[in-house]
Amino acid sequence: MGIDGLILLDATGRSIIQSGFRSTSPSYPFLHVEAFNEALAAVQRPSDVDPVIYIKHPIHPGTPSACCHVSVGDLRILCPISGNVDPLLGFAFLQTFVDILREYFNEVSLTTVKDNFDVVYQLLEETLDSVGHPLTTSHNALRDIVLPPSLLSKLLAAAGANLQAAIGSASSAGVQQPSGPFASQIPWRRAGVRYASNEIYFDMVEDLRAIVNKQGIPLTSNVFGRIEGNCHLSGTPDCSLNFTNPQVITDVAFHPCVRLQRWAKDKSMSFVPPDGHFVLVEYRQATSPGANSALRFEKSIGGSQPKEPAPIPFAMKASFKFEANTGTFTISFTSRLTSRPIEKVSVELSLGDGAHGIKCVASRESGGLGRGFSSLETGSSTSPSASWTFDSKKKVLRWEIPHAPPSTLWSLQGSFTAINTPPRPSHAMQISFEIQSHTFSALKVDQLKITGEAYKSYKGVRGRSVGNVEWRW
Repeated sequence: MGIDGLILLDATGRSIIQSGFRSTSPSYPFLHVEAFNEALAAVQRPSDVDPVIYIKHPIHPGTPSACCHVSVGDLRILCPISGNVDPLLGFAFLQTFVDILREYFNEVSLTTVKDNFDVVYQLLEETLDSVGHPLTTSHNALRDIVLPPSLLSKLLAAAGANLQAAIGSASSAGVQQPSGPFASQIPWRRAGVRYASNEIYFDMVEDLRAIVNKQGIPLTSNVFGRIEGNCHLSGTPDCSLNFTNPQVITDVAFHPCVRLQRWAKDKSMSFVPPDGHFVLVEYRQATSPGANSALRFEKSIGGSQPKEPAPIPFAMKASFKFEANTGTFTISFTSRLTSRPIEKVSVELSLGDGAHGIKCVASRESGGLGRGFSSLETGSSTSPSASWTFDSKKKVLRWEIPHAPPSTLWSLQGSFTAINTPPRPSHAMQISFEIQSHTFSALKVDQLKITGEAYKSYKGVRGRSVGNVEWRW
């Protein structure tokens, strides 16, 4: 017993495709679908459903059984597990399967699954064996077994033609012939890869997750990072990625291609890269309260190793006044940076049950007004200024600043009415943002070296920071 299978549900909670479930009774998958739909009907928001739902096993009542589930677009994917299995295994497999679907179809949606039903079912069969163990989960290995959807493959399948024979005949005309499943000695890289232009790029993406109290002091602050690769190199290249300050990387989780002995010896990442998109490494930099000055933030941008955790790059203030069932408020956003803009700033605040009659004015310190949208208005502002929207169903006010230049002050003033006396808005704001060409850990690449092939390659590395901060007032 382990991972029993996967079930894909649509927005109405109806099963549209599932694994074979050969090791359990036929009613077993339906028990999980029914349990999930009952849990969903018992809550106000879909996000309130527990990620792990206990299920009574139909054959072995004493055997623990549970349903792990994730939401992807308009789909909900269930992963039933049974026996002495950690639910984290189910969630790890769910994330892996979602990544596979995105690699095949770019977008995961109900329409995509229905249009490529045969490909999705083949992926379900190849990624999990009959006893509940993950089987083939490498993108490159799967592409040799399950052909990605294309117009040629669909036409040949509809005509009943032999696809491999057709491709083989095409290869005689100068088209590369696939080498077949498991032909490569390297599991994560296909054999015989050839490109007219050889290039490889890496993105260092770091995500700041923090909770800040109303005094502006971080209660928790953690930076999670990953290095994403996009490889289009011919043959079997050997890459070496060296850093000027590798000591800022902690709690690392490498792709199987990375040679662990080289990393343990000299902190360099040596690897034969997979073909296409992949995540080379995931890491974490633990942060602690107290590092909250703009000066230290600017020093971390400069490239020197930060001796203290990355501080919050902005400051928030919120003040509310209540009279009877009405409320007025002023929210301010201040950039602490002096050299870089903060982009795609989104501030969300729940105004509580029964909130309505929202009126707001978004402005910059210089006096420029932002545009506001009611819950009935659709579209987006073409102006780079700030704007606001109100979701009448979720009762959430959203304030968006597409581009906040360094050292600027923005404010949102407004009023609303509510059925409660006094109104009860949430005492926490959720802020998301991006900073281009920057990493919180100040991780810097010293050299990216490619050997093993004689061609000239193009390579590049860039950094990007994102964040999600809960700011209490």
